Amino acid sequence: MTFSNHQKIVLASGNAGKIKEIQAILSGHPIVPQSLFNVAEVEETGTTFVENAIIKARNAALHCGLPAIADDSGLVVDALNGAPAVYSARYAGVGASDNDNTQKLLHALKEVPEELRTARFVCVMVFMEHADDPLPLIAQGIWEGRILTQAAGSNGFGYDPVFFVPEYGCASAELSSEVKNSLSHRGIALKKLTDAIKAREI
Repeated sequence: MTFSNHQKIVLASGNAGKIKEIQAILSGHPIVPQSLFNVAEVEETGTTFVENAIIKARNAALHCGLPAIADDSGLVVDALNGAPAVYSARYAGVGASDNDNTQKLLHALKEVPEELRTARFVCVMVFMEHADDPLPLIAQGIWEGRILTQAAGSNGFGYDPVFFVPEYGCASAELSSEVKNSLSHRGIALKKLTDAIKAREI
């Protein structure tokens, strides 16, 4: 099998914002979300981004019979000892909205001065040729920034409205999708992953 524009790859995610970003970045390839195959989201039982990404990719490949890409990503905040990390999507509880999570984060950092609000978005992307692939390809992307004291902007999703991007002097949610994808942890990880897939010539 070769990684070509004709090879369908299933994306192991049900997150609409994440699907839109990944499809935009990999616009030359037929990326199909696992929802088209009625695949339910698997429980993320890992304690690291790598573990969770592999769990999701393996589940999608198993149920769809196609190569699969999965990511696990989140926000790592220094002042919170790395939290919320792998629990970013459910920081305020299972089923929490983006706003719920963001408000909990702002509350947790309310006494933290600007210079100590350093944080980074982390993304680990995994590609598995099939469910029993013994050598999944793994790529990591990191996007450095800091946490604002209040939300700004309406583009993006998740913690984008409170993630300050130093090189542009604004929140991630105030960037265009094109600019964000060129800078983001997910964009960086996907570029590394696609290069690795092509290099392996599977």
